[in-house]
Parts: sequence; C-alpha cells; structure tokens
Amino acid sequence: MNPSLKFLLAVLIALEISFTSVWTVNLALALMGLVIILFSRPKLKRLVLLFFVPLIPAIALAVAILLQSNAGMHFALVLFTRIYAYVFVGSAATLTTSISDLVMSLEQNAHVPSKFAYGFLGAFNLLPKIVSEVNIIRAAGNMRGQALHFWSPQLYFKAILASLDWSENLAEAITSHGFSEGAPRTYFKQIRVRWWDWLILFGSLAALQFVLFGLHLQ
Repeated sequence: MNPSLKFLLAVLIALEISFTSVWTVNLALALMGLVIILFSRPKLKRLVLLFFVPLIPAIALAVAILLQSNAGMHFALVLFTRIYAYVFVGSAATLTTSISDLVMSLEQNAHVPSKFAYGFLGAFNLLPKIVSEVNIIRAAGNMRGQALHFWSPQLYFKAILASLDWSENLAEAITSHGFSEGAPRTYFKQIRVRWWDWLILFGSLAALQFVLFGLHLQ
C-alpha cells in the first residue's frame, strides 16, 4: 500500500475509535494489526515490547475507571483495548514502511515541501551518529573522572554543538548536489498511488463504519 495512504488510514482509524465505545472493534483492530506485524517478521524483543509497554497505562486507565467512576467494566474494557488498538494499528503502519519510502511518498504524493522532507530524512539518519557521539562524550568524561549521567546538561550541550556542526555539513552537501527548493526534480524511485491503494483505504474505512454501526454504536 502507498505509504502516505497507509499512514492516513492508521490516523483515521485512530480518530474513529477515539469517539466510539465498542471494545470488540478495538480488539479486532488490535488483532489485525498484530497479524500484519507478524508478517513483517519483527524481532522478538520488539514484539515483546509492543505487548508489555502499553500494558501499564492500559491497566492504570482501566483500574482508575473501575475505582473512580460509575462507567463499569464496559468502559474499562473500551479504554484497555483502545490503547492496544492504537499501538498495534500504528505499529502495523510503521514496521511495514521504511522512513525513506514514507518521506519520498509525502513529497511526491502529498506534496510536502522538499526542504522539509529531505531535512527530516537527514535528521533521522543522523540519529545513530548522535547516539554514538553521546557515548563518546560520556567515555571522554569518564576518562577525566567526570561521570556524565543522562540528566547531565553538559552531555546534551556538547551533543547539540556536534549536531549543529553536522547540520551545516549536511546543508552544504545537499547544496553541492544541486538541491534547489521549488526547482523541477527527477526521482530515482517514484512512489505511485495505485487504484488498489484507494480501494484499500476506502474499503477499510467502509468496513469499519459497517462494523461499528452493525454493533449498535454506543
């Protein structure tokens, strides 16, 4: 499916279930998202995190509803399953789409400005280098007998200075490769919107409306 339409579908589904209270639909969406995730063959650690990280806020919300309101078990189940629907539907979109494909689709299909698209892609690709730089700064501090913890301002100040230097180099590299905002461009990889992308989008939304109204929307 086209990356832009895939993320649009995930956002629309999230908005839809935010204003409904049918917990069985939330559960079905979560299970469908899980099936899609399993087809992408994620690492076991990531899969375990997807199950257990949302468990704490989901249980906290459900218990708070049961203890402090008269909504009862039904609304507690709605909130519990809604969180997992958010997580698994969103993860199904992110884990099956690369960042580069998403950015190129947003530029080509959603007409996001090229400067923003390539700036975001460049910043995202700098993240591993920033993590490495933070580790180097901490190691250098340890060699001087200075422990830099994750809450130490010096650690982030030095990392920001290094990032500013990299951003200038990145801007010069983009300019040297002929990048010009607003100029006509060609693409090494074209991301197209096919007819079946629209079919999946509207078909999924129509099926969701049918299920919600078929279950007597509460």
